[in-house]
Amino acid sequence: MHRIAVVSREDWFEAHRRHLEREKELTRFRDCIAAERRQLPWLKLRKDYVFESEQGTKRLAELFAGKSQLIVYHFMMTPGSDHRCEGCSFLADHIDGANRHLKHHDVSLVVISRAPLAELLPYKQRMGWKFDWVSSYASDFNFDMQVSFTDRQIAAGDTVYNFEKRPLRSKDLPGTSVFYRDENGDVFLTFMSRARGGDALIGAYHYLDMTPKGRNETGPYHGLMDWVRLHDEYQDRTKDRPDCCE
Repeated sequence: MHRIAVVSREDWFEAHRRHLEREKELTRFRDCIAAERRQLPWLKLRKDYVFESEQGTKRLAELFAGKSQLIVYHFMMTPGSDHRCEGCSFLADHIDGANRHLKHHDVSLVVISRAPLAELLPYKQRMGWKFDWVSSYASDFNFDMQVSFTDRQIAAGDTVYNFEKRPLRSKDLPGTSVFYRDENGDVFLTFMSRARGGDALIGAYHYLDMTPKGRNETGPYHGLMDWVRLHDEYQDRTKDRPDCCE
């Protein structure tokens, strides 16, 4: 961390007052982007997806739980894998607090992974999460949402993620998808956020961004994998950098 100037109270106040204008610009720009996002075109879904939930089999329309809006977080977990993604878990740690309010504002929030439900629930219990977590194992949902990829796609480099075709190594990647269900029961895909778009859902990052050291992601990957661990497993260890952090 480089040395920052230490000044008088008057100079400190003036410097922060000037910076506040930049903060306001950012807030207004973020509001503008959010308004543009709400004007993006929708895609009507023609396929009826099936999911495995703790309450039994559910279709996509049932995940709305009586609401008109559905937010899906795509948690990386492939069938049979013992890997538990620190990045997805970091984001998931922030869901329950927000969900207490979203469910009262016409929004249902569901986490979806490709691993079977029997593989998801023990980890959910270990982490102490309360949100609904369902499995898309029996459907093409993850593949159609471009967060899961077949061996053939990976081998051929025929993988599209975050609206970009590029070679990938991972069979699953994270993301957020947003849906709307109208009065006729039709379901529309209204928005997708992938890769670093998930930063906006991680409250801990916004706290860190106010501190002198910031996110302090100094290597080797210069991203969250430098320091984030499962919340019950903070200890040093090395690992390969995943696609989701690029």
